[in-house]
Amino acid sequence: MFPAKLAALLFGSALLLTPALARDDGGYDHSPLKSWFESLQSEFGKCCTDADGYIVSDADWESSRGRYRVLIDDEWVIVPDGAVITQPNRFGRTMVWRHYIDGHPRVRCFMPGSMT
Repeated sequence: MFPAKLAALLFGSALLLTPALARDDGGYDHSPLKSWFESLQSEFGKCCTDADGYIVSDADWESSRGRYRVLIDDEWVIVPDGAVITQPNRFGRTMVWRHYIDGHPRVRCFMPGSMT
């Protein structure tokens, strides 16, 4: 019995320690917001071109003096003015689309939420 319990414990630990990867697997093909998300763009291009956006918790972004910054991979990143989506946020939650330069996160698109 002991080896079976150990194997189950190791398997469960591996599942918990494996990072969850987010990607569009077609699960939102019939969402009423799909075409709206696909239309979003900043001065840096279409938001969903290279990667899906992800939701940012209220504690991980802030606004000061008309500028935004967001916490990505434990690094506070200033959101360029050209990356801010200015149309109304139909989704309601804060989202960011990121890319990396020299190993550091950068913001391709940022859509502020309501901070509720």
